[in-house]
This record gives sequence, structure tokens and C-alpha cells, in this order.
Amino acid sequence: MNKVISAVISVLLAQTIALAAEQTNRFVEKMKFPAGPEVVVVAEGEFEPRSIGSYSVRVYSGANPEYPLDDYIAGIVLPRDGVIARMQFQDLDGDGIAEIIVIIRSTGSGGYLSADAFSYGNKSLKLLVSVLRLAKDADPIPALTEEIRKKSRESSARPRVLRFSGRVLARLAGCANEPVSGYAAAQTH
Repeated sequence: MNKVISAVISVLLAQTIALAAEQTNRFVEKMKFPAGPEVVVVAEGEFEPRSIGSYSVRVYSGANPEYPLDDYIAGIVLPRDGVIARMQFQDLDGDGIAEIIVIIRSTGSGGYLSADAFSYGNKSLKLLVSVLRLAKDADPIPALTEEIRKKSRESSARPRVLRFSGRVLARLAGCANEPVSGYAAAQTH
């Protein structure tokens, strides 16, 4: 009987140790936001393979220094192809507010990098840009900065569609008494 109990305990202990070892290899990191009390947590998905799966970026208020993660504000879960190499903060768009950068390394033979940049403001977290398949020794920051510049140029060159009520369109058309509805495109420079 003692041998059976001993064997069961040994199996359970081995499974617990294996699970704990698997979980300790998972990327989980928290950092204080450079310009405020908020705390950012980046973590690979629980119980997923290290080489592929998902990751989360979560922001907490950090208002209570004793329990900085007790007030969740915003978060995003995204797919990943590789392991998270690191997270960092960097002001990519020159607005004086650092973006959250997550850098992922492929586990394949090329070891290429990809990176995602997130903005945080007004209690909202948003994916700004991503870059994929960078060389394994590349610095992803210049590539992310260039993607943000491209996105900015594209959005400023794109015509904006404005919706007007029938009365406003009628006044614009000089027909104040005729109801009209529709859209008008305005080119922005």
C-alpha cells in the first residue's frame, strides 16, 4: 500500500514540477510606464507552446504602489509566431509619449524578428503598427518608426468623408428649402 501511495505522489510531483518548469519559461514581464504611474504587463499565453500562440499587453493603473496590478485599465490579446524577446518603451512618433514595443523572435532557422508598437492614452490601448520578418540582428525601432511615418502620410493624403444632414447640404447647395441627404468628400492637406 505504501508503495502505491509513494508511486502516486511521485507521479503527481513529477507532473507539478514539469508544469512549473514549462510555465517559468513563458515570457511575463511588467514595467512601469515612463511618464506615469501605470504598469504595463506583457505575457505569452498560458499553457501554449513557446513557439507559437498568443500574447497579451495589459495596462494597470499602478495607483496603489503596494498592489500596482489591482486596477486593470485596458488590454489587447494578439497572435504571435515565435517567442517574445523583450518589451520596451520608445517614443516612435515624436509626440513626447512613449509607445509600448513588443519584440518577437521566430523560433525557426532564420530567427527573424517581428515587432508591434502600441499607444496608450485616455485609458485606451491601441495597436499602432507592426513590422514582420526583420533580420535576426536588426533593430526593429527604425522599422517601426518608418511604418508610423508611412501611416501618418497615408492618413493625411486620404480624402476624408464627411456626413452632412439634409439641411446643411441644402444650405451648401444654395437650396435652403429642399431636403437633401448624402455624403461629401473633403480633401485634407
